[in-house]
Amino acid sequence: MTLQQFKDAWGRAAVKTAARESDYSALDAAAGGDGDHGEAIVSATRALAAAEGTDFKSLISDMVAHLESDVSGSTSSLYGTLFEGMADAVDAGKTELSAEEIADMFAAGLEELGFATKAKVGDKTFMDALIPAVEALKSHASEGEQAMFAAAAAAAKAGSEATAQMQARFGRAKNLGERSIGPVDAGSASNADIWSCFAS
Repeated sequence: MTLQQFKDAWGRAAVKTAARESDYSALDAAAGGDGDHGEAIVSATRALAAAEGTDFKSLISDMVAHLESDVSGSTSSLYGTLFEGMADAVDAGKTELSAEEIADMFAAGLEELGFATKAKVGDKTFMDALIPAVEALKSHASEGEQAMFAAAAAAAKAGSEATAQMQARFGRAKNLGERSIGPVDAGSASNADIWSCFAS
């Protein structure tokens, strides 16, 4: 993956999340949230798409800076932590990454995020999409970039859809108890859509 391809994927993500902003907010409200996830994730993906850099390390570092300066709330802080871990995992000067290096980069970001949130698969959060996607990257990296991202997108979508049967254990939705069962988690839905932009 080249630096430009990585940037282009986030450009597509900004467009896709904007098109589904109202859907995410409706899901958020249905699960007991404050109904603002659509606005939050659209702001976040636009900030990520606006970042600049001459190599992966500087670009991802600028993505973190954009999230911190342009976006507020838990969505920006969680994605910011993910990207901080990703930036630390790549060497300066890299303008192209192999499938294995991409997988390692996202895995490092996920590991960093694990220090910020204890949410796991089954807790009805965006981690239900993110964790399976990163695991798919790692397990399919040897098949090449296209197959790897296709597997990640499929895993994220399946993980997100599974949240409909889960009871929320984090955020405001956890206060609903069993009443949080039913709607798909909004954060997982937007994350799955983002992964689809890497597979396209």
